[in-house]
Amino acid sequence: MYKYFFKNIIDFIGSFVLLLVVSPLLIVVTIALFFANNGKPFFIQERPGKNEKIFKIVKFKTMNDNKDIDGNLLSDKERLTKIGKFVRKTSLDELPQLFNIVKGDMSFLGPRPLLVKYLPYYNDFERKRHNVRPGITGLAQVNGRNLILWEDRIRLDVEYAENLTFLMDLKIIKKTIVNVLNSKDVAVVPSEMGRVTLDVRRDPKNKGIYDDNGIKIIKDDN
Repeated sequence: MYKYFFKNIIDFIGSFVLLLVVSPLLIVVTIALFFANNGKPFFIQERPGKNEKIFKIVKFKTMNDNKDIDGNLLSDKERLTKIGKFVRKTSLDELPQLFNIVKGDMSFLGPRPLLVKYLPYYNDFERKRHNVRPGITGLAQVNGRNLILWEDRIRLDVEYAENLTFLMDLKIIKKTIVNVLNSKDVAVVPSEMGRVTLDVRRDPKNKGIYDDNGIKIIKDDN
């Protein structure tokens, strides 16, 4: 009953009330990022939601679009603004997703909505992560976030989708609050971790190039 009815009601009412409460903060961060990112305070991207239905996720934009002399985007570290670094470290970049929850595209709790390009790389078991609405935080996020293996992360997503209960959500909320207050497991610049994206890791032509942690193996040719 909770999974199919009460959770949806809690999401809608909770997100609507929170939007009213944090609206002053949203306005302040929006203005700060507007100037830091040349008039672009928001990051909008298509992501797969429940039943793999595509929707547009909204987050605060923490990196500018500065490019080098050849027209290529600079590295993530170079494009991450000072205010953007603070917004990421405090997880404030996730706040605009409250609009996604009000619309019904997302939930407070659920598997994180990953990139659309990853869809062909899931096996049948892993596709079960899309049996529920994606969330701002979830079981994988409170158990390592970007610091755990792709396989473990997706396995936790499926575990949540198949065993979703009110008690489980309460435990995730508690751990999320603790992690946010302690800035735990937050990779401010994920690209610096050396881990590859899921599509690259699972591309057959890359087999044997990456170790079990998804980090590229550097071979000495001498």
